Amino acid sequence: MVEENCTTVTEFILLGLSEIPELRVSLFLLFLLIYCITVLGNLGMIMVIQVNSQLHTPMYFFLSHLSFVDFCYSTIIVPKTLDNIINKDKPISFVGCIIQFYLFSTCAITEVILLGVMAYDRFMAICKPLLYMVIMSQKLCVELVSGCYLCGTVCSLIHTCLALEIPSYRSNVVNHFFCDLPPLLSLACSDVSMNELLVNIVATVIEIITMVVILTSYLFILITILRMRSSEGQHKAFSTCASHLTAIVIFHGTILFNYSRPSSGNSLDTDKIATVFYTIVIPMLNPLIYSLRNTDVKKALRKMVDLKIFS
Repeated sequence: MVEENCTTVTEFILLGLSEIPELRVSLFLLFLLIYCITVLGNLGMIMVIQVNSQLHTPMYFFLSHLSFVDFCYSTIIVPKTLDNIINKDKPISFVGCIIQFYLFSTCAITEVILLGVMAYDRFMAICKPLLYMVIMSQKLCVELVSGCYLCGTVCSLIHTCLALEIPSYRSNVVNHFFCDLPPLLSLACSDVSMNELLVNIVATVIEIITMVVILTSYLFILITILRMRSSEGQHKAFSTCASHLTAIVIFHGTILFNYSRPSSGNSLDTDKIATVFYTIVIPMLNPLIYSLRNTDVKKALRKMVDLKIFS
């Protein structure tokens, strides 16, 4: 590999989503609106769950952590993206770039595993209803959530440490709107085959394990629902899973679309759009999905609104 143009990088330049000046205002307003909805939706969901004692169950305990991860997810990326949209210069320090990637990767891996844990929780609630509260104890719930955060932290730390070992880069211009690892590896002068192999192995293992848990859980859930004699019971069981299943399909579907396609030189814009969807749009959609499709959450929201009106 040619080394003459390789230098040690102290900062990166993020090209962003579009270099068309006419789109700056529209993109800024759109992402600002999405971010405001994301913050209000996810923090609002956490507050509703904390305030309403009827929602102090394992399902909503996991949901509150999903909302927290989505809030962090969006906050790590969107403010810097908004700053880059309105400014012609789009620098981010090397340290800032590495920190952004580490935090983003931690949240992404945590959310993937957390969705699998939530599928297991739904399996226990519907297939083992008499033992549900015994098995899904507060201690187990805390351990499962802690495991999600621990896996996300450790996996991200490994990727980050390997990225810090890259001595030089061909360019400091990153064709992305945030510091993701694949665009950074593509600029490295040294051999990064180990980095790429590890990224693929970790992503594949985590995706396979979580998808096996999700598919197995929902297979048993479907069998249990079909065996129910009461149509009302079937509807109630399905409604408790609908929100979670919708979030899984959107999140995993977008990730698989983004990372399972063969790479090509003409797919950069498509990759950016797909990445925008699962890093910025989905954190906004999740609280809307769980609030609009969940009767317990809607009842809790109405109760809070009624108390404020008549207090």
